[in-house]
Amino acid sequence: MAVQAYRSLKKYETFSYLPQMTPEQVRRQIAHAIAQGWNPAVEHTEKGTPAKASYWYMWKLPLFGEQSVDAVVAEIEACHREFPDQMVRFVAYDNYAQSQGMAFVVYR
Repeated sequence: MAVQAYRSLKKYETFSYLPQMTPEQVRRQIAHAIAQGWNPAVEHTEKGTPAKASYWYMWKLPLFGEQSVDAVVAEIEACHREFPDQMVRFVAYDNYAQSQGMAFVVYR
């Protein structure tokens, strides 16, 4: 089992302690959120600020009722094209619990 060398990089979300996700892994996480009935959203913020202490700007409105992973990925890519020097994260809102069900940084 390979052990990743410790680096003193800033950690932003739970998944930031793991190696960068591949596009397929990102798609599977988004598919899981959609399967749970959560509403996907895309947010962005400036690099170099702690994720918990900074304000994340919402990219458009949440994609209420979106069932297509491709549509969500397209919005993530559009946000990254518009703000290439900023971090972009995926957020899934849980209507029932009225909270975030999932959030992770796609572009660090």
